[in-house]
Amino acid sequence: MKIDYQEPSKDLLMRIDIHEKYGSANIDVWTNDLLKPQAGMSILDVGCGAGKLSFLFDDYTKGQAKITGGDFSNELLDKARAKNKERGSKIDFQFLDFNEKFNFEDNTFDLCTSAFAIYYASDLKFTFGEAHRVLKPGGRLFVSGPLPENKQMFYDIIKEATNATIPPMPGSSRFKGDIFNTIDGIFAKTELHKFENHLTFPEVKPFIDYVRASLGEDRRLWTSMFNGPKEYEALIGKIEAVATRWLERDGKLVMTKVVGGILATK
Repeated sequence: MKIDYQEPSKDLLMRIDIHEKYGSANIDVWTNDLLKPQAGMSILDVGCGAGKLSFLFDDYTKGQAKITGGDFSNELLDKARAKNKERGSKIDFQFLDFNEKFNFEDNTFDLCTSAFAIYYASDLKFTFGEAHRVLKPGGRLFVSGPLPENKQMFYDIIKEATNATIPPMPGSSRFKGDIFNTIDGIFAKTELHKFENHLTFPEVKPFIDYVRASLGEDRRLWTSMFNGPKEYEALIGKIEAVATRWLERDGKLVMTKVVGGILATK
């Protein structure tokens, strides 16, 4: 399955910032509690982006783990390397396309992670097969991504504003089915964990900022909803009108992020 999509970095960073400002739960705490990365571990973060998860593990292990972050966005890798230098960390950030053979030997890593990224892989069996190959015996794979019930309010407002069908999202539409089943067919043991984060918006503007960061003009998944800048702005106007009515009715906008974590052991 060819996924013709690349996450614009500014949109990704905007959504991360909004999660942190308006969320009720901390996904970083959940991730560390679940994985408990240890000093001396060799860790590969696939689709590392600007390095959020890599830095999280570096802090948790007090710089005592050997961490490699891989991504195919040079823009995000530059951000990660700049922060790495600023922190004085020793994380190795390098180019990695998860649709191609990983440039690592067999049985190299204790832990392989991918947060909100690897579900865009074109050939899931190949990509997760590569993750399995580079993990040591007993090594673990952790993949996080949206579950089908993720941010239902967001989709309900858009449906009300447009009276149109929401296009299928590669993450939430694949996570519990294709992705879980593929991993389960490759690894010896597979578990599904769930994280919920309630984002409470006291006003419409930050919600619209989130909307723009989710369906910007360059986000190809949403092109069935608009054609060009004029239609895009008209769509935003309709969504803002519905969100305003909901806020006036309820006093706040509450959107629940529902994230799955697939933890598999080789």
